[in-house]
Amino acid sequence: MAITAADVKNLREMTGVGMMDCKKALAATDGDIDKAVEWLREKGLAAAQKKAGRIAAEGVAYATVVDGVGVCVEVNAESDFVAKNDVFVDYVHQIAAVVAKDGPADLDALMACKYPGSDLTVKEAQNEKVLVIGENINVRRFARFATGVSVPYVHMGGKIGVLVNLDTDLPAEKVEAVGKDAAMQIAALNPRFWDKSQVTQDVLDEEKKIMMAQMANDPSMANKPEQVRERIVMGKLNKFYAENCLLQQEFVKDNSVTVEKYIANSAKALGGSIKFVDAVRFEKGEGIEKRQDDLAAEVAKLVK
Repeated sequence: MAITAADVKNLREMTGVGMMDCKKALAATDGDIDKAVEWLREKGLAAAQKKAGRIAAEGVAYATVVDGVGVCVEVNAESDFVAKNDVFVDYVHQIAAVVAKDGPADLDALMACKYPGSDLTVKEAQNEKVLVIGENINVRRFARFATGVSVPYVHMGGKIGVLVNLDTDLPAEKVEAVGKDAAMQIAALNPRFWDKSQVTQDVLDEEKKIMMAQMANDPSMANKPEQVRERIVMGKLNKFYAENCLLQQEFVKDNSVTVEKYIANSAKALGGSIKFVDAVRFEKGEGIEKRQDDLAAEVAKLVK
């Protein structure tokens, strides 16, 4: 039986499954729409795709080091309860292992990678996990550091995952405490920049504009000469760096030094060099609009 575009479109609307899978289902069932639906359900595609439309804003942010490669991932689920499920947790760990081993360029490449211990792709394995868990799950983002020494930190059971990357001539185990201290500061304070050198001119111009406007509206400052106000602004910019740039921030465990100074002091004490290179901070559900359940409305629907 010839399969038309209208048949594929109809099956897609009925199941929510992608066009290519719908075409395969129709080809496997000689164009019989009902059998095609059954075929898709047997493959687990229809159920998984139906769940795929649901908002997943819970889950975990996870950081680890696998064979010397640092990885940070965020994998979302619909509920906090599922985020603690052993099947889900194992899936997150396996995703981190795939990222470490294969170094995918983006999420599409990750989904096409082979899932550990199976003949499935990561995407196919994810569809299976959706069916087992009963909720939509989704790999949202990942980061990978293949060089240097990476130190992971997971805050509050996966609410925040941080991965710090260091350049050092010391053994990894010797700098682990330094990396973890930096990671904990990043988790707690979420600095906008790692170093003041990363602050762009447009950000500085905007800050300066705001500061000048504040002084213009302050009777005690408005009549001061322009060059005096400029000097005051420069002093305020140093405060901006101290509040917004990790390395210029006060070290939370010892506010007598900056994070930069703490790292330098630690390197000297250990007899080597340690340089902060980069970091990643993932907070689960960050920026995702969560579903707001209205229990009263749901009950009202049921009793109608």
